[in-house]
Amino acid sequence: MELRQLRYFVAVAEELNFGRAAERLLIAGPSLSQQIKALERDLGVRLFDRDRRSVSLTPAGSALLPHTRALLERADDLRHQARRLSGSRPVRLGYVNWLPPDLSARTAAAAQVHVDAWVGPSHTQAARVADGGLDLAVCWVRTDDLERLGLRARLIGADRLYAVATGDDTGDVPARDTAVLLDDDTTSWSSWNAYAEELAGQTGAHAVRVSDGGITGPAFFDHVRRCGRPIINSPKGQAAPLPPDLVRRPVVAPEIYWTWSLVWRRDEVRPSVLAVVEALREDGDLGIHGQDAWLPESDPYRPPGSSRGR
Repeated sequence: MELRQLRYFVAVAEELNFGRAAERLLIAGPSLSQQIKALERDLGVRLFDRDRRSVSLTPAGSALLPHTRALLERADDLRHQARRLSGSRPVRLGYVNWLPPDLSARTAAAAQVHVDAWVGPSHTQAARVADGGLDLAVCWVRTDDLERLGLRARLIGADRLYAVATGDDTGDVPARDTAVLLDDDTTSWSSWNAYAEELAGQTGAHAVRVSDGGITGPAFFDHVRRCGRPIINSPKGQAAPLPPDLVRRPVVAPEIYWTWSLVWRRDEVRPSVLAVVEALREDGDLGIHGQDAWLPESDPYRPPGSSRGR
């Protein structure tokens, strides 16, 4: 039994919906379900009654919920006290635009973590780890990036990318019928451009080159209105609200995934850094190994020999 499983239990108990709880926790729905089942096995009781339409607490779940909340509060108090007593140097963590929502809770017992205020693109954050400017970073990396920079990586998150379109149709759209934007500003969009070029080459999505920073924001929505095809949204725009004249459409054949890695130096030996790496371990594949899932050939987590998406 792990504290994060208890936090997952509380989230599902409050939402009474696995999908909403997974969105709140920023984890994949199947992973959340697996963790709740593992907790039920460890406790020896069923916490939820589930069917296709509803989720409800069992009597055991209702009885254990206040005790779980109290236990989590005591754990948080313990971590805060330990942090105050610790005189060690904080572990410096950089990121692009996504972090695990329970980062503080999962790392507090391992080390004091300082989240760096400089939010940069993936290739920049990976390079900062390699040159010692950061101890860890959450970013997108390719296998050859890890080799070139002398880094190790662990999967800690994944986004299933969707398309944004005009009209009222919110149904599935095949990847070959979408477009993907590439920006001339390679300083800011090097990682996304590499991903998008491989996506277009392997799935048949139409590559559109832009020079106005329109990968996200209002300029992105303007491209959608002009393009005539649904345009695949980047990870930086995943949570952005859509204008009322645009809709979100799931991309299929294949399903498109973007992975988030925690990276650290291959020669790292400091216990505090390695303890944070272990604390952020993510169980499950986050949907990326599904039968119709697509990852670039350069992705460290692509199954060996996979040919999906071609």
